[in-house]
Amino acid sequence: MSHEICLVPFFGQGHLFPCIELCKHLASRNFTVTLFISSTLSTSIPSSLRQHPLIQITEISSPPSPEQPPHPHHGHDDLARGLDDILSDKTQRLARPVCAIFDVMMSWSTDIFKKFDIPTVAFFTSGACTSAVELATWKDHTLDLKPGETRFLPGLPEDMALTSSDLKRRRHDPPPPPPPHHGFPLPHGGPGPGKMGPPKLGEQPPWVEDIRETMALMINTCDELERPFIDYIANHVGKPVWGVGPLLPEKYWNSAGSVIHDRDIRSNRQSSVTEEEVTQWLDSKSHGSVLYVSFGSEVGPTVEEYQNLAQALETSKQPFIWVLQPGSGRPGPPPIFAAGSGGPEAEKDGYFPHGLDSRVGNRGLIIHGWAPQLLILSHPSTGGFLSHCGWNSTVEGIGRGVPILAWPIRGDQYHDAKLVVSHLKVGYMVTDDLSEKVTKDDVVKGIERLMGDKEMKETAEILSAKFQNGFPRSSVAALDAFKDYVHKKLLV
Repeated sequence: MSHEICLVPFFGQGHLFPCIELCKHLASRNFTVTLFISSTLSTSIPSSLRQHPLIQITEISSPPSPEQPPHPHHGHDDLARGLDDILSDKTQRLARPVCAIFDVMMSWSTDIFKKFDIPTVAFFTSGACTSAVELATWKDHTLDLKPGETRFLPGLPEDMALTSSDLKRRRHDPPPPPPPHHGFPLPHGGPGPGKMGPPKLGEQPPWVEDIRETMALMINTCDELERPFIDYIANHVGKPVWGVGPLLPEKYWNSAGSVIHDRDIRSNRQSSVTEEEVTQWLDSKSHGSVLYVSFGSEVGPTVEEYQNLAQALETSKQPFIWVLQPGSGRPGPPPIFAAGSGGPEAEKDGYFPHGLDSRVGNRGLIIHGWAPQLLILSHPSTGGFLSHCGWNSTVEGIGRGVPILAWPIRGDQYHDAKLVVSHLKVGYMVTDDLSEKVTKDDVVKGIERLMGDKEMKETAEILSAKFQNGFPRSSVAALDAFKDYVHKKLLV
């Protein structure tokens, strides 16, 4: 008999993709998985998942408001009502789900599952470092550091000690959307739609309260990358904490040492280039010479900083691939659910590098819209990655031995960047003072430093070698431990 698990992801591909992979891992352990999604995410679900015999996709209609365009933080009202209606019907007609796993950004769902007496597990799609440092900073009451001062956080590795530069950040977080009206108030005020973004310095992280009534935690990471941080969180919460990732596509883990084709894994979105054109361009470049530049689909530098970046890429003489999303540099939420997502028409929505392609010639490849990131990172010509340090991008680069030039913009990206630079030692920061705008000179110096550091490249390759045999063994063991926990604790 296969027991059912419900899974509720947050909006946005950076949250949805790990949940999709988690569905597959749970199904391989003979669980039936029901993935509850907003209808706005429907096109992001691969057909192979819909055809899986143990995975059911349940879409909840969430039409955009006539006053507001589609946005990843809207739609909680519809989801809550739909989830409540479905569970009401499910628990009346069928066996109750054995448990529910929810993205911690969807913590409002705990009240609904509690109503139907369904135990819950919180799922963190980012790494463990972010939550551990937030927690340690709050517990240590680290409110102010003088220039040059270092504050060690008890229980965490010494190389993660806070410095004054760690605390100097500009706010890029969007204003929170309106609070929900679905009748299920957000537990403890966050971090659902009523309270977005990271906690302020010295505040208790919202997730501490949000996971209080859960039976366990899952984190999208592994012992090989973040064991000290997983242990720190587990010691604080006093319940099982499993590192079950990084939750990247199976073909990523099974193709170490070879070039990955994104079209075999993710549906090809609108782009100014084909995968074949990218491959041909990379094939024409020398081993380890190419800098890959890409920020997330949701955040990025300002228009002025994009201009500085363009000048730096032109000046550096380094071969590069630069991915530009629609709305680059534009304040406010990006059009990530728009039907089209690329091409020169994106100019009206944000920054556009006029004339750069003709000035740099074949030394640069500028991609508008979707880019085959896994292909680029796995190609032997790629030698560096200028990244915002979103967690998925970070682990994709680490797993392929590509050193990172970190340019974090908001939230967990700062902690991911510090993990990369200070703890794993496979990258550099683009600047030491992220409270100021990043200049052309910052980027030029960062590129030269990153691409010229052979020792760091060796360190990155040694770290990536831990993943040569596929999905991390520690995460396989953690998922097995979760299965055993469910059978022993919930199915007796």
